[in-house]
Amino acid sequence: MTDGRKKKVILLVEDNPDDEMLTIRALKKNNIKNEVVVARDGAEALDYLLGTGASEGRDLSEQPQVILLDLKLPKIGGLEVLQRIRADERTRSIPVVVLTTSREDRDLIESYRLGANSYVRKPVDFNEFSQAVLRLGMYWLLLNESPPSSGPVATKKAS
Repeated sequence: MTDGRKKKVILLVEDNPDDEMLTIRALKKNNIKNEVVVARDGAEALDYLLGTGASEGRDLSEQPQVILLDLKLPKIGGLEVLQRIRADERTRSIPVVVLTTSREDRDLIESYRLGANSYVRKPVDFNEFSQAVLRLGMYWLLLNESPPSSGPVATKKAS
C-alpha cells in the first residue's frame, strides 16, 4: 500500500477444499480484495501466526486483520488453535471468527469461552454464504478498528 498502512490480510484456516474455494469466491464476489492466506490444518495456522515451522522468519509484526477459523481441523483442532492464539501475547488481540458447519452447542459455548470474537455457522446455500461473508468482511475489515501493532511485543522472543 502506498499510504503507509499495512495490508489487511485474512487468514482462512480451512481443511475442506470446497469450503476454501467457496469462501474465497464469496470474498471476491463481494469485492473484498484482501490477500487471503490459507492454512489447511491447525498446525499450519499456528506456524503462520507464531513464525514457526514453514513460516519461520516471517515478519510477525504483520499479522492478519482477521482469522476465519474452522473447528474441525486435522493435526490441531480449531478450539485448541483458538486457545493457543489467545494464550500468546503476539496474537491474542487478533479478531477470530469461528466459521464452521458445527451445529453443536458445546462448540459454540467453548468457542466463546476460549475468546472467539464471533461464531458463524456456514450456510449450505452459496447465496446465503456469500451474504454472510459480505457482512463479515464489511465489519471485520472495514468497520472494526484493531489495536496497533505494539512493536516490541510482536518481535519479542519467548525466553
